[in-house]
Amino acid sequence: MRWSGQELNEESPDALPGLAKLNNLVRSVQTPEFAGITFHEVLAKSALNRVPGSSSVLPYGWTINPYRGCSHACVYCFARPTHEYLDLDSGEDFDRQIVVKVNVAEVLVGELAKPSWQRHPVALGTNTDPYQRAEGRYRLMPGIIAALAESGTPFSILTKGTLVRRDLDLLAEANEHVPVDLAMSIAVYDDELQQRLEPGTPSTSARLATVAAIRERGLPCSVFLMPILPYLTDTRAHLDDALARVKAAGATEVLHSALHLRPGVKDWFMGWLAREHPELVDRYGDMYARSAYAPKEYRRWLAAKVRPLMRAHGLERGMADPTHGSTRSRALARGAERSALTVGAERSALSLELDAIPGREPTLF
Repeated sequence: MRWSGQELNEESPDALPGLAKLNNLVRSVQTPEFAGITFHEVLAKSALNRVPGSSSVLPYGWTINPYRGCSHACVYCFARPTHEYLDLDSGEDFDRQIVVKVNVAEVLVGELAKPSWQRHPVALGTNTDPYQRAEGRYRLMPGIIAALAESGTPFSILTKGTLVRRDLDLLAEANEHVPVDLAMSIAVYDDELQQRLEPGTPSTSARLATVAAIRERGLPCSVFLMPILPYLTDTRAHLDDALARVKAAGATEVLHSALHLRPGVKDWFMGWLAREHPELVDRYGDMYARSAYAPKEYRRWLAAKVRPLMRAHGLERGMADPTHGSTRSRALARGAERSALTVGAERSALSLELDAIPGREPTLF
């Protein structure tokens, strides 16, 4: 699972001091296979994370994040500020300093065995991608999938990684025992622009082929068409092509929302924009001057453009889980013992536009 002979010296500048906050660092590793990237292997103390803000009304906010930081290097990723806790920056460090919880599956088994665990749905891919490139070497997901399925815990996965195809047998078997919901994030359908915005990700075509492979196994697969970037990917031609290709891949539903730029992400994205599309800097500056979210008028305009296209292509609009923004587990619609309060909350959630849920954008970008 781990590399041998690649440890960094304690005095190496890549063994960053902020990692001492983790108090569980095993070692830092570099390898030619992942040029320019440092992996910091840690022993996790917990695997399950309760989403802040979960309550008796929306009690299902549980996530697992086997990695911290993401080599996908998407310039608009809103999880970037999470690296600042470790005294790492939210720009290049987020892309190149990856924390790996090497024992996460073993810790998860113990947590799921506790009598207090109520088998609420668990989401993966809400912070950074569980199927980023490092997963090909560390292989953390098979153990996580097995632990969740064997404990009777429903789960969902949101990813940009085609590596999920490696685990389709495991996921199909798990789906025989618990609801398993998969989603592929595919925001950009212009190949050149996609590689500039998301330099570490698989191509759009590869991700669409992965959607098709998932559907061939009988598993549901949503597509997250997000973020939609003003003046870059919001033309009718781009959206029409995107939805046609999503439909051809067999996706079960589509979720969409406009770009938002929270502090710690905005500067990184605007730096990219200044290099790649300087003509748009002033427009973006005006749009995001007062809020991390695109103006309501723009979001209404975008929704009015997307909805008819979705109808034309026969696509259903999907629902995000309002507690963490990732794909909504089918398990939330099951169970006769749910309280009237919870049922009411779920019905209310069905009427919400994803754009109107503050701070609930999916976080793997």
